[in-house]
Amino acid sequence: MSGRGRRYRYVGPVELQAAVRPGDGGRRIGSAADFGGWIVEQSVAELAEPFTFVVGMDGVLRLAPRRSEHVACAGGDMVLGAGEISFMREADRWTVSEVSNQSTGYCPDVSSWAEVACALDAVELLRPSDFTHEVVFRRCPDCQEHNVVREDDFVCVFCGSDLPAVWNVDPTA
Repeated sequence: MSGRGRRYRYVGPVELQAAVRPGDGGRRIGSAADFGGWIVEQSVAELAEPFTFVVGMDGVLRLAPRRSEHVACAGGDMVLGAGEISFMREADRWTVSEVSNQSTGYCPDVSSWAEVACALDAVELLRPSDFTHEVVFRRCPDCQEHNVVREDDFVCVFCGSDLPAVWNVDPTA
């Protein structure tokens, strides 16, 4: 277990987690060489869309095609971060053009950026200084539904209750 940031347990539909099989998981990208080998395998069509990513409990980036479930990319495990990421070729190297914490299966807080940044730095990818698109997740204390907070409107879209100002999606975290 990592002594690093907050750990995120999968909180999405149980049937998606139940479908994860041994050996499932995104490609482990622990070095610049790993990334270089992975990126050349991607088609032009795949590179035109964001990829699914997680940062495993070991702090290592894992990548999968966009339509992959985050829980499958993580092999069903807890994560330090999750979202979507895009890459572009800039001069003679690959860079991160966009990165978000958009994962409705893990609902990571925006503070997970620190772990994502460390994983990207380990791969020697140039990256933005923060998420290019931050998603604010909250669990409604009344109806228990997960919400995406839009435009700082901390009101549950399901029941109209006020949502807390601090991340609370997984009460066990």
